[in-house]
Amino acid sequence: MSRSAAPALPPWLAHPLRVQRGPVPWSAVTRGALAAGPLLLVAVLAGRASLGVVAAVAALFAGINDRPGGRRACVERIGTPALAGALGLLAGTYAGQHMGAVPLTLLFTGLGFVGGGVSAAGPVASAAGTQLLVAAAVGAGMPLPDPGWERALAFLAGAGWLLALRLALPTPGSPARDFRFAGEREAVARVYDAIAALLAAAGGPDATRRRAALTAALDHAQDALAGPRLRRYASAAAERRLHAQYAAALPLAGVAAGLAWAAGAVPARAWAGPRRLAVAVRGNTHSGPLPAPARSAPALRALDDALLDRTEAFDRAAGGDLHTRRRSLGSLARTVAGAAGREYGLRVALCFGAGAAVAQVLHHARWYGQHAHWYWLPATVVFLVKPDLGPLVSRVLCRAAGTVLGALLFAGFAAVLPRPDGLIALVAVSGALIPVATRHFAAQTAVVTVLVLALVMAGGEPQASAARIGETLLACAIVLIVGHLPVPGRHGGGVRARLAAAGGAARAYLAHVLSESDDRATRWRLRREAYRALAEARGAIALAGAELPALARHAEGADEVAAVLERLVDTTTACAVHLDDTGRLTPRHVERLAELRDELAHRRERLGPRLPEPPLAG
Repeated sequence: MSRSAAPALPPWLAHPLRVQRGPVPWSAVTRGALAAGPLLLVAVLAGRASLGVVAAVAALFAGINDRPGGRRACVERIGTPALAGALGLLAGTYAGQHMGAVPLTLLFTGLGFVGGGVSAAGPVASAAGTQLLVAAAVGAGMPLPDPGWERALAFLAGAGWLLALRLALPTPGSPARDFRFAGEREAVARVYDAIAALLAAAGGPDATRRRAALTAALDHAQDALAGPRLRRYASAAAERRLHAQYAAALPLAGVAAGLAWAAGAVPARAWAGPRRLAVAVRGNTHSGPLPAPARSAPALRALDDALLDRTEAFDRAAGGDLHTRRRSLGSLARTVAGAAGREYGLRVALCFGAGAAVAQVLHHARWYGQHAHWYWLPATVVFLVKPDLGPLVSRVLCRAAGTVLGALLFAGFAAVLPRPDGLIALVAVSGALIPVATRHFAAQTAVVTVLVLALVMAGGEPQASAARIGETLLACAIVLIVGHLPVPGRHGGGVRARLAAAGGAARAYLAHVLSESDDRATRWRLRREAYRALAEARGAIALAGAELPALARHAEGADEVAAVLERLVDTTTACAVHLDDTGRLTPRHVERLAELRDELAHRRERLGPRLPEPPLAG
């Protein structure tokens, strides 16, 4: 007798149990160990422990933003949020000194709306908005003797120290003379690996997943190459070569997607070429001879032509600057002021303002104690309201569990460690663990809790594990309540905005292909933007689908619309490959595009008029 299958967990409960996997980022671990702890040690030895605490907090934020990728791309990824944090710390310090409880709460509410709206513009903007709000709360409530401008400079120094480590320290395993491009080189090599994997999976059930993996690899490489260019230095030639190698991958990626769309297996030598190119990128060598071509079909001929045509650009660094994602200030302003920015900004404003109000009431209550860390409550609320960290219930569960674990661990350490040496060592160890702990929000919360409590105690305040647990649980309750409140307009603005962007990118790509233009560089760039926008929409839909049913229902039907858009972009890519080979489109391709147009028009009706018009009209 067979056993019945165990019932699957609902998405909102399964999400907190997922853990990201991968190798230990030893270079990031090293930077984490050399950041917050040494900064605190130097400040203690200099008799300025309070400024050391501020610098260590900034290094903590910088460590969380220190993700794999290009070395110079981290200048924006770490530096922009640090500047926002210093501004928030400065404003919060002077507001806390000169404002009463009610004006301060109103100020925090307004800042929350601005910070939340800005966060909708992208990952870097989200990190900047978060640091602005958290630093404002810390500046207003943390009892430090230093003036605001010294705190802001210490914050910039802490983030700048970790940024300097990121730029200066070599990556383990990379050549000593070439370590500066290790992250970029690995990112581009993974693109060629993903192309080979997609070609190997063509015609099989794994093709869709491999195509999504290729999109993710292209997105990561695009971000890794997005830092400031070195145009007047000796390393500029090596950088141009990497940009050319990424540009050479774009036509190959399109052909691979077209072959996967054709649903037919391809010969093994078809994916041997991209694998050799991946090895050449990692070793910084020439591509060398490639396997014999297979030209039995238009897509295979296009693959061989792309390999042969781009090998010269690959080896001679003769490629265009196609990695840049051009987003104007007007486009960013529309995103911030759009439905997604307004909805998220309003929720952050309500949460941040409510957290500040409750904290002020408790702070001034005689039974609660005048020395309570009231700023913990609004600061914790900011992290909990961030959709970047997962669905709402998942964030709350992970934050509560991680805080309890971290507070209990610190209570044990505080009972046996000497002061301040033991606390400084604990800060250094916690900083080293952050790059590994970022794989799960609960683990990250536990490590950050230990680090923050150690900093508070090193700054001269008493042990506060119990208060930390209480403030966090209260913040969880506030975010859960506000997160389910009805707001003006429609729920799911983020999903609709992402789908709108994906529809617009698909429309531009399709129009270019239907025009039968011979401008292939523009076609590759439009294809890249279409797939990236589609991947971002898929991510927003997956996030919304893992919410509680009361919130998840607002995104019902979005996944179906994204699936049709995905098939439309894949079909457009197949058309582009055929166009490159023959110079014209076939009736079969045009007919399939018309069918997808009709299906998209039908599916989008379920989500209402805020979705874009079908990319193909008439």
